Amino acid sequence: MAFELPDLPYAHDALADLGMSAETLEYHHDLHHKAYVDNGNKLIAGTEWEGKSVEEIITGTYQAGAVAQNGIFNNASQHWNHVQFWEMMGPGQTGMPGELEAAITESFGSVDKFKDDFAAAGAGQFGSGWCWLVKDSDGSLKVTKTENGVNPLCFGQTALLGCDVWEHSYYIDFRNKRPAYLSNFLDKLVNWENVAARLAAA
Repeated sequence: MAFELPDLPYAHDALADLGMSAETLEYHHDLHHKAYVDNGNKLIAGTEWEGKSVEEIITGTYQAGAVAQNGIFNNASQHWNHVQFWEMMGPGQTGMPGELEAAITESFGSVDKFKDDFAAAGAGQFGSGWCWLVKDSDGSLKVTKTENGVNPLCFGQTALLGCDVWEHSYYIDFRNKRPAYLSNFLDKLVNWENVAARLAAA
């Protein structure tokens, strides 16, 4: 099925007071994400993947151990990653739901330790990539990081929270200060209700 660029679930300027400017979202969503959609559609046209879901394309084209992934995978995975990313953030923040807080505390010892681990994974990802909170196939919660567009689907994991650490995600607002961007993401941008819903559905 054809990839489609979703509308943001909030206005472009809705996160500006929380550390992600309208300019960032205009570039990141309207240009970068749109490019993954457009390029992905061109690459799958006339191939065996044209009628498949984005999840099927990702798991079907991922090459474990490859130094560089193929173009179909890169665009499909980045499309999927960004759809999740927009939903994982939001304005009007509420506290972390109790069931999610309990699960994180059980897995990491405390919410603060989870945030430290998540931020360290993102800061430690060399070059472009993502950091994630995932539910692994054994039911445990883990913090992971992936290069470029690789995502938890490739490893049979459920993505509960992901943060884009490609420079286009933060350079306008934070310049080269990736750790500050990650800290702000965790403290001000995450839609914890969305994360809790993902955990409940996993």
